Amino acid sequence: MDGKTLHDCAKRLALELPFTEHCWPFGPEYDVFKVGGKIFMLVFEHHGRPLVNLKSDPQKSLLNQQIYPSIEPGYHMNKKHWISVYPGDDITESLLTDLVNDSWHQVVDALPKREQKHLRPV
Repeated sequence: MDGKTLHDCAKRLALELPFTEHCWPFGPEYDVFKVGGKIFMLVFEHHGRPLVNLKSDPQKSLLNQQIYPSIEPGYHMNKKHWISVYPGDDITESLLTDLVNDSWHQVVDALPKREQKHLRPV
């Protein structure tokens, strides 16, 4: 997946999730996606290199970094709880869908139970 496709696909996938807020608190060059007021995805470029930062379970994060060369510890984030996804032939829409969904659920899981019930459609 190339950089433009990575960014476009990640944004589309995030906006398909319920109660997703798209905002620019760090400036127009950083697309930020939140649920329940908490960030679950950032889309931007670093030194001209497109990337997507996502929350990730620490064990899944390590496993994905071993399997996929285009997944690295989260750039400018907590390396244990965030990953950066870069363009590469190993990144498919199916994989990106799983990663974005996992990130959304990671954030929702950390919210109070009452808010979780509101955010997760039954």
